[in-house]
Amino acid sequence: MIMLGMICIRACSRLAGCRTATRVRSVHSITGITAAQIDEEVAKLLELKAQLGGDDGKHQFVLKTAKGTRDYNPKQMAIREKVFNTIIGCFKRHGAETIDTPVFELKETLTGKYGEDSKLIYDLKDQGGELLSLRYDLTVPFARYLAMNKITNIKRYHIAKVYRRDNPAMTRGRYREFYQCDFDIAGQYDAMIPDAECLKIVHEILSELDLGDFRIKVNDRRILDGMFAVCGVPDDKFRTICSTVDKLDKMPWEDVKKEMVNEKGLSEEAADQIGEYVSMQGGMDLAERLLQDQKMCQSKLACAGLSDIKLLFSYLQLFQVTDKVVFDLSLARGLDYYTGIIYEAVLTQAGVAPVTAEAQNGAPGEESVSVGSVAGGGRYDGLVGMFDPKGRKVPCVGVSIGIERVFSIMEQKAEASAEKVRTTEVQVMVASAQKNLLEEKLKLITELWNAGIKAEVMYKKNPKLLSQLQHCEESGIPLVAILGEQELKDGVVKLRVVATREEADISRADLIDEIRRRTSEA
Repeated sequence: MIMLGMICIRACSRLAGCRTATRVRSVHSITGITAAQIDEEVAKLLELKAQLGGDDGKHQFVLKTAKGTRDYNPKQMAIREKVFNTIIGCFKRHGAETIDTPVFELKETLTGKYGEDSKLIYDLKDQGGELLSLRYDLTVPFARYLAMNKITNIKRYHIAKVYRRDNPAMTRGRYREFYQCDFDIAGQYDAMIPDAECLKIVHEILSELDLGDFRIKVNDRRILDGMFAVCGVPDDKFRTICSTVDKLDKMPWEDVKKEMVNEKGLSEEAADQIGEYVSMQGGMDLAERLLQDQKMCQSKLACAGLSDIKLLFSYLQLFQVTDKVVFDLSLARGLDYYTGIIYEAVLTQAGVAPVTAEAQNGAPGEESVSVGSVAGGGRYDGLVGMFDPKGRKVPCVGVSIGIERVFSIMEQKAEASAEKVRTTEVQVMVASAQKNLLEEKLKLITELWNAGIKAEVMYKKNPKLLSQLQHCEESGIPLVAILGEQELKDGVVKLRVVATREEADISRADLIDEIRRRTSEA
């Protein structure tokens, strides 16, 4: 009660403007409640007041974006567009076509596909009899699309927003609303050829974006399940233990082990055996050695997965990407629908750890510090069958680029760099050196637009030439087409290069070709 009374005193002093500092100090001396505590509670009351409405009775609200979302200014959008173009260019280079699906699905479509992450799905209010949820990823809607349309063969990409009721970490590119860029191959093909192409695509995109050093970790769900079996994990705990192993990139082994034993009910002996395996990293040699492992060779499932890892690395050698790929037994990926090969790309601060002999024997090689996952995926041969009335399976493998993480890094690089980011693609500014030339400028810019030239003109009748040139410098417009009375008489346009201030008279008939030539060279 005393605390509430003091809050009311301080709140009244804030709201009414009266001075009650002496009174607050006297109460403080009696109660021992600090001024900071009172201020904190007062701030909450003031926020509540703002939400309920001001003194004039009008509703007031805080102008902000919803938690886990953000706006993007023109500079940020220019960076995003560049990244999207790079990714789409790679997808198209590999022969993919694109589709789109609704942003929300029937709730039952998404239920039971994401394991422990299902709690992150956004459920929508009942809208006339259909229980709906916002899509959590693009993979499950893709599988539903295949089953519904009876498609058994497609190579597709899909770029769209997805929604997760997660705890956002905005500075690390983790949001509640974010884009995913997915590439998937559906169809019955020979083992590991499509899987290897997905890894090649990740390698191409990350190399072209020049984000820094990266490593692509690969594993196989069958190897994990076989490992769990030979280590004594009960069948009904495979998926939940897999979800715990998936936290190894965020938690130390001791904490992961504690969760397995204390929360998941696994024996310490089984957890210790898992710990020995998940510390192993390597390449094809590690797969060969595990095929000879006394425990692992007891599992047919694990042996099948290890044989495929060997085959995968042979294709990756032909694709020339093995320098960035490592076979990592700690990689789990918590989603329930994966059935075979799984992979994840992470950026590293200290460079990619080379696959040394020590690393292949289970000991760490050169230490590399992970700074975040930027891509992930795998094989999900059973997902389409979950939607098909007759249970017909369509084998699928795919990869998703974690685009928001990529955007965060690209934005940081742009901020650190002195290089100016252009937010428009205007090639030429149509300007005038004298007054009363608006009609002539509009005639010229119409010719340019009709010819497909990206051009701009100031929305003033008689702008100063200096202000027109300054606009070009600030916006990064490379050329200025200047009209004057003399130029009109001579049938020419003065073409100025903004960067060098070099000028040349170009005949009106040759202007369009000259602009194209100069902008293509740039």
